[in-house]
Amino acid sequence: MWLAAWPVVAVLALSNEPAPLYVLWQDDIGFSSATVTAVYAFYIAGLLATVTVAGTLSDRFGRKPVLLPGLALALLASVLFAVAHSVPALAVARLLSGVAVGAFLSAGMAAVSDLSDSTQKRTAGLVASSAMVGGAAVGPLLAGLLSELVPGPSVTVFLVQIALLALALPVVLRMPLPHRATAPATAPATDGTVTGRRLIRIPSAPRANRRQLLLCLAVFAPAIAATGFVLSLGPTLLADLLHTSSRILSGSTIFILFAAATGVQFAARRLRTRTDLLSGAALTVSSMVALALAVATTSVTALVASAVLAGLGQGLTQLGALTMLSANVPARRLAEANAALTAGGYVLAGALPLAAGALSDATSLTTGTAVFSATVAALSLAGAVTVRAGIEDKAVGPSPSRAGTAPVTSRARTALAVAAAATARPPQDRRPPAPSASARPDTPAAGRRAAARSTE
Repeated sequence: MWLAAWPVVAVLALSNEPAPLYVLWQDDIGFSSATVTAVYAFYIAGLLATVTVAGTLSDRFGRKPVLLPGLALALLASVLFAVAHSVPALAVARLLSGVAVGAFLSAGMAAVSDLSDSTQKRTAGLVASSAMVGGAAVGPLLAGLLSELVPGPSVTVFLVQIALLALALPVVLRMPLPHRATAPATAPATDGTVTGRRLIRIPSAPRANRRQLLLCLAVFAPAIAATGFVLSLGPTLLADLLHTSSRILSGSTIFILFAAATGVQFAARRLRTRTDLLSGAALTVSSMVALALAVATTSVTALVASAVLAGLGQGLTQLGALTMLSANVPARRLAEANAALTAGGYVLAGALPLAAGALSDATSLTTGTAVFSATVAALSLAGAVTVRAGIEDKAVGPSPSRAGTAPVTSRARTALAVAAAATARPPQDRRPPAPSASARPDTPAAGRRAAARSTE
């Protein structure tokens, strides 16, 4: 189980590794801020496309048939990054890295759970989630350090990345994973309907839960768009407006963002779901205020504060959204509903920074950043108003269809907080047992207990 987490770390390091290096490529190749965000959008496109198919393929045919091609694509992406001297090469490399990350978020984290025994399920969730967040955080920090301290700043880091991936290959090959039988084309649901088993499908939620999904997206999507701006235009903003070319600083800023997103979920694991969502929206608005202040005053401190607040906002809104969906969506559709949440969030996370980059080229980076900040802040405020009006405390309780199992402990709530701690984790196809009939389904604590089961 522990060794199976290593390939997840190695591949997830590639997810944000290019971010501190965009400034170097801009100087060497010569491209605009809009191009930077377009290259980032290729990563999101690859990730979203993989979310729709990798989980189903992994459940139907096994983990290795998904992991090995994903590892090969990660190696190819690293090679392309190392030799890239054009925008198309960067775009293709970013697309392939998105596909590889999507594959390991689906099958790699499931493999960690597969290799744990019945007494290690909570530990497996902690190990898998820590590997995911650790890779996403360490990658940009490694890129920032190596690009400043060793020769070949845009090459050496990817040579190290290739070595890390090469060390992950024998681990994947030797994983003693269980055999997966081919699933039927359709499966009857408990209510008599038939659930499709198509390999490619647009994720959604059951009709009765779509309002809850939309409420979650109202605050989660702006929050993840705020972190997307830091990942795409943050280094450019440091260099062009704040006159700070330190790639160590830009990599450390991204590292701190992910650390904040993780830590806040441990701190907030006992809060009500609505409190999570509303507090996350408030933090996202504060992040955009700090971003506007950083541009107006050319303050590096304010920009770092904006990144930290963005991480806190994403962490809380993601925790609240996953808790609400897990407590209300029927088990047979929960994985799909979580995929819809991830996909919906990343669509906005790609579109808004891309628009900000285009506006920055047409006007100025200051104007583009100001408009982006105002837009995300307005969307977050509107989302908070919608959540406040649309979610009552009893709305976060578990679905009546889940009655009949024993409640879980506070350790399980901790597992939920860890499991929700990343920028875009595609869901596992694990179905939560139902909470006890004696539990109070109209309390937020019961909702969190049901949510904890779903993540395990």
